[in-house]
Amino acid sequence: MEPNLGKPSFLRNILVRLFLFCVFVIALRFAYVVTIRGESCDVGDFCFFALPDNIDVVSGVGEVTKSGVISSSPPSKQKKIPDLWATGGFQKSVQFYSSIFQDLMSEAFLSPNMKTLCVDTPTGADVFALRELGVEDSIGISKKGFKPLVVPGQGLKQPFSDSTFDFVFCGGGVVEKSPKLGNFAAEIQRTMKPEGFLVVHTGANDTYSFESLLGLFNSCKFVRSRDVDGLNSKMPFIREVALQKFGGEESVEEKSRDSAKKCSVPSYKKDLIKKAEPLIEEEPKKPWITLKRNAQKIKYLASMVDISFKPRYVYVDVGARSYGSSIVSWFKKQYPKQNKTFEIYAIEADKTFHGDYKLKKGVTLLPYAAWVRNESLFFEINEDPGHKEVEKGRGMGRIQPVQTSGGSTSSGNVDQIQGFDFADWLKHSVTERDYVVMKMDVEGTEFELIPRLFETGAICLIDELFLECHYNRWQKCCPGERSAKYEKTYGQCLDLFTSLRKSGVLVHQWW
Repeated sequence: MEPNLGKPSFLRNILVRLFLFCVFVIALRFAYVVTIRGESCDVGDFCFFALPDNIDVVSGVGEVTKSGVISSSPPSKQKKIPDLWATGGFQKSVQFYSSIFQDLMSEAFLSPNMKTLCVDTPTGADVFALRELGVEDSIGISKKGFKPLVVPGQGLKQPFSDSTFDFVFCGGGVVEKSPKLGNFAAEIQRTMKPEGFLVVHTGANDTYSFESLLGLFNSCKFVRSRDVDGLNSKMPFIREVALQKFGGEESVEEKSRDSAKKCSVPSYKKDLIKKAEPLIEEEPKKPWITLKRNAQKIKYLASMVDISFKPRYVYVDVGARSYGSSIVSWFKKQYPKQNKTFEIYAIEADKTFHGDYKLKKGVTLLPYAAWVRNESLFFEINEDPGHKEVEKGRGMGRIQPVQTSGGSTSSGNVDQIQGFDFADWLKHSVTERDYVVMKMDVEGTEFELIPRLFETGAICLIDELFLECHYNRWQKCCPGERSAKYEKTYGQCLDLFTSLRKSGVLVHQWW
């Protein structure tokens, strides 16, 4: 007798049909959500993939309540919040910024009726926090945008009109991350209203970088700073800086010119000099060895401070000689540039070396002699085998003005060259906000150029100076003999270095 299989088969068919019906219902619901609603589901509706119960925020482009952003559209057209808003990381960021903004409200930097901007905020957590606190007219910008809180844009190229915002917030260290700090700071100040507030979160923790940050926003005045705990391990320390834009129409350029004329080295720069390597007090018997060894002990400024808050980085080689002489052999290989790209200016009057720079990118050659005024000069060629400046068979020589009447201008071989007012060029080429490194090897002319830099205030534009001072040193070729090439003594050179440091210039003895 065969077994009876009818009843199990019937039950199996019922279960299969029930399963297929459930699949059909789920598919119908999914099709409805995708084709009709355009999003996953609305808060409060039945949803197969509901968000956690503690997330009850819907989003749109209109009205804001304490629970979040609410669309001005009818309920049937409201959109579901982005999934990112439901994550713990986003909620933690919102709580952090809410605490920050509540403190700023208590200090009257921020109020609900202000038009506010959060700069370079990829997710808009800071904008979200502002809107929860009732600051309804808030928006963020980021390169890709993240609607409805963040629109496409960049801090250094904003899609807003002049004087638009009462309050601007730069969180997460976005200032130091900007690839073009000068443009970034200019755009921030352009879109701020006069007397508007700017709050910056930065990782700057030394006085030099802090003062450099303030210098970026030169149409704003410093109000206050405080230290707060960071949001995460990527930025555990935060310095919060509050600035206010000036209300007048005073030109920033005019203020910069005035400050240059009234050159005064700030105390924080003078404090850095105390950390520099000591000067060599006693004249070395073998200067070509002693000074070279001393160069290994130099404490570079960029190894002591953070230089990230500078809009430009400039290296000026005065008396550059060939391209490989000090630009390549020293500056490019040894100077701690903190991954910054420097503009390089090579100042060299000797035509022998000009060909080296024709195909060199990133280097601007100034084929003149650095001098105290614009005038024609004689370049005296000295064949001095005991001096290291002999290069390509040509000795580095001295310069002197062309005599207009009577007498011989020089003995030996001479070339006529054009001198230019170096201090004046410097003041028109860089600003106090730029980071300027200078090497000066001008064959004795430093005793004219340095006083001129002080006289014009251009000395304050130099952050770090590597100076070779020329004196009647002992000759390498001839023991017991001094070079007759220079009249100055080592004592006079030491006085020059000492006066520079006392004036607040970080200068190093070069060789």
